[in-house]
Amino acid sequence: MGFPSPAADYVEQRLSLDMICNVTANTLIIETCDGYAIVDTSIPVRQGRTALISFCGQDRFAVLRGRAFITDDGEAIEGEALSEVVVRGVVTHTIIAHRGGNAPF
Repeated sequence: MGFPSPAADYVEQRLSLDMICNVTANTLIIETCDGYAIVDTSIPVRQGRTALISFCGQDRFAVLRGRAFITDDGEAIEGEALSEVVVRGVVTHTIIAHRGGNAPF
């Protein structure tokens, strides 16, 4: 039996991606060619922020600059074409996969 250990007062929770990236019901985790993107669907897009947009039936990452979205391949979506853009959310975190050397994973 005994008594409870005083060390139990100093035990911390294990870190998880849910805690670090604030994953909630409003969060999408999108697999990219480099790793993953954490997208929050409840945040409005603002100047200079990267967003996940749907345009012409494709999901793309784009940065809002002025009155245009600049996609990751450098294409500018502006003017009347903006009426076809649906903003799905704002990228809050990116996780880059490191698969170099003889890693076992």
